[in-house]
Amino acid sequence: MFVSRLAIASSVLALSLFTPVRAQDAKDSKDSKDNPAAKLLNRDIPRHKEFLKITAKGEGDVIFIGDSITHGWEGAGKKAWADNFASFKPVNLGIGGDQTGHVLWRLTEGKEIEPLKPKLAVIMIGTNNTGAHTPEQIAGGIKAIVAELQKQKPDIKVLILGVFPRASGLKKEDTVAPADKLNPKIKAINDIISKYADDKKVFYKDIGPKFLDKDGGLDRKIMPDLLHLSPAGYDIWAAAIKEDLEKLTK
Repeated sequence: MFVSRLAIASSVLALSLFTPVRAQDAKDSKDSKDNPAAKLLNRDIPRHKEFLKITAKGEGDVIFIGDSITHGWEGAGKKAWADNFASFKPVNLGIGGDQTGHVLWRLTEGKEIEPLKPKLAVIMIGTNNTGAHTPEQIAGGIKAIVAELQKQKPDIKVLILGVFPRASGLKKEDTVAPADKLNPKIKAINDIISKYADDKKVFYKDIGPKFLDKDGGLDRKIMPDLLHLSPAGYDIWAAAIKEDLEKLTK
């Protein structure tokens, strides 16, 4: 009788310990399912198919995941990429126009990283969601990307970069976007995603201020269209994270 009661007590204790975890997992799953920024968006386009050929080789210690700003390492950022990242065996998985949902499709249905064993993923995504989604939804989409990376590659480290500043509503002759013209959603997104870091497997860094002048303005010398980076902008980006890559790939 004593043994039976002890077994029942042990079972109750186990349930009380593990139920909250399962409840949180269920909540996260529901939140992701209901979040439009975490809905898979098909990205079966030629650039995705090129990625599959590249990743099929199984080479790449660091993967850069993002939209046109990441894609731009192959354009305005080409020299900075070669000068700063070549030793990391980097793979550029940026596609212009991508939202968080496109990235999720590429990682899941698109199987872009399946052949790889990356040490680190650098994520910079979310700016293309700002027109249709709330900061909370966008942050949720980024969280879903991190979760998917960890699901597929349990040993991977993830460096989440704060979404870069952007501005609009200026004339072409205006060379600097003042601080009050910067998109306010960016800060709201970054305030949320900064909390995803555990500094063990997931890390966060906001390098956005490095693109701004002393008054918090955004100069066209850094972002000619107040969104995409110039070569000087990519130099800033590379310098800002190179040391992080060195630490996180050891």
